[in-house]
Amino acid sequence: MNVLILGATSPIAQAVAHEYASHKHDIFVACRKQERADEIASDLVLRHDVRALGAAFDATNLDAHADFIAHVEEEFGPIDVALVAFGDMGQQEESQQDISAARKIIDVNYTGAVSLCEAIAEHMLTRKSGSILGISSVAGDRGRQSNYIYGSAKGAFTLYLQGLRNRCFPNGVHVLTAKLGFVDTRMTEGLDTKIPIASPEQVGRALYNAQQGKKDVLYYPRFWAGIMGVIKAIPEGLFKRLKL
Repeated sequence: MNVLILGATSPIAQAVAHEYASHKHDIFVACRKQERADEIASDLVLRHDVRALGAAFDATNLDAHADFIAHVEEEFGPIDVALVAFGDMGQQEESQQDISAARKIIDVNYTGAVSLCEAIAEHMLTRKSGSILGISSVAGDRGRQSNYIYGSAKGAFTLYLQGLRNRCFPNGVHVLTAKLGFVDTRMTEGLDTKIPIASPEQVGRALYNAQQGKKDVLYYPRFWAGIMGVIKAIPEGLFKRLKL
């Protein structure tokens, strides 16, 4: 099985790559810098004795996405599983004051992700097989003052993946929405919380198992489904008074 990892420098993406490689699947990793992609690919080969290649891509260069996916399939072979794992949380205060900062968050987390998913889906729909794994966030389940620019982009991506799943299902293509809570990455550095923080390796295994089981939606850690269920149930009149 050929697995494409987009956003390969993130700890979650690397954990997913190693999980699939440990099951002897071949991996194509892509990130912003070719040198870094080559390093990640070489590590996968060394640790797991699989075929691994790397390439550079720009999530915001929409015009290049279709050609990039075509290049991956030409060089690597048909993509069986694609993980869209890149993202940019940005700074909420900065994005409120500077629309270009807000646009960057939206373009990376939504516009660029959608563009690549569409390019991948076209190839998979032709073959009537494949899985697309989209990394979203529990932040997209309800708009909160602390991160509503990032949350709105992830919420839009979640809704997009639902529509893509509806489109792809009759043709045998699986689409998974992963709504992640707190994971031990740069985004949670210095976070003061009593809520357990998952490791990237735990997320990697959960994503692999969810894809193998053809799940539609994965909350991880799983208790976030209950937390967000409560948060979504709070009436708007009360919710707008909360400091979340």
